[in-house]
Amino acid sequence: MITLLKNCRVFGPEEMGLNDLLIGGGRIIGLAPDIVPPQGIEVEVVDCGGLMLIPGLIDAHVHIAGAGGEGGPATRTPEMQLSHMIEAGVTTVVGCLGTDGFTRSFESVLMKVKSLRAQGVSAWMYAGAYQVPTPTLTGDVGRDLSLIDEVIGVGEIALSDHRSSHPGTDELKRLVAHARVGGMLGGKAGIVNIHMGDAKNPFAPLYSLVESSELSFRQLFPTHINRNHYIFEDAKSYGKLGVVDITTSSYPYFPDEEIKPSEAVRLLLEAGVPEAHITMTSDAFGSLPLFDAEGNLLRLEMGLLSSLYNEMCDIVRHEKLSLTTALRTVTSNPARVLKLGSKGRIAVGADADICLIDSQLNLRSVIAMGQWMMRDGKMLRKGTYQ
Repeated sequence: MITLLKNCRVFGPEEMGLNDLLIGGGRIIGLAPDIVPPQGIEVEVVDCGGLMLIPGLIDAHVHIAGAGGEGGPATRTPEMQLSHMIEAGVTTVVGCLGTDGFTRSFESVLMKVKSLRAQGVSAWMYAGAYQVPTPTLTGDVGRDLSLIDEVIGVGEIALSDHRSSHPGTDELKRLVAHARVGGMLGGKAGIVNIHMGDAKNPFAPLYSLVESSELSFRQLFPTHINRNHYIFEDAKSYGKLGVVDITTSSYPYFPDEEIKPSEAVRLLLEAGVPEAHITMTSDAFGSLPLFDAEGNLLRLEMGLLSSLYNEMCDIVRHEKLSLTTALRTVTSNPARVLKLGSKGRIAVGADADICLIDSQLNLRSVIAMGQWMMRDGKMLRKGTYQ
């Protein structure tokens, strides 16, 4: 089936004006005003007048196979379901393990990636967990990246956190170097996703790593940089050198400690951080613990995928920044960082991952790899057991 979307106000993420979009074979095959339906083949023509067309969102940090457990066995979080992605406008996810690299496995995340792909969306994963040495399938993260199609990086590796294994600079250098070489051999980003904890001066290990090696900030992807005010202040300086990732899930639960994600984007830009260095991810289905000064667990929440779309909208609604700026943090920027060349943009040859939204930024329809997943507010695809 060929689909022709007519009269769309296109943001690719740059504003491109009114255009028609022709979709076939899971790709965008035409983008121009007033496209005439091809003759001799079946074409579904959809009038999108009054709607804006944007790329499907990329969430580069999701605990797709579950996570948690800081409060014991009863606090393990559940797996993500397909519908959680679709209702949040997310068409691409990158899965990770997190705190529990002991009882949860690389294999469970890998099979969840395969499951999501089989259900029509795009998914990849990071090798590893909080710990260094970190869990792998082949015995080395470089081999994982070289040999396993679904693996595009390493993470999330915990630093500056009481749950970290506190790797030294030399250990980190070896890990990042293996990720880089494995990425080169496998044609992947080979990036290392880093969980930033609550310790003071949290970026010190990253500065030390780069200053004492031939590695660069481009190989590092630190996340949770809005988790408290002093880390966020440090991120304003680090962000001028490398990418910084804002976590969207935890703010509603910890508003006194955390910087609201949409506000964090504005403040980083005002501090001179390049727009291309800012991304947002949800940390969905990860546990969101609050510990006291002695390390005792006080409360535990769970991240939601919908927070990514909501905070993207709040960049426009509350911070008064452009839709293009908001979209870049969840589309073209993560696609560039992760070297997902066919993702995060509206262009001929790109994957047909598309959201249609109204003038109030309400999500109306979702297309993933050319297939309707949500249409006019109605969910068409759900997980196998939903």
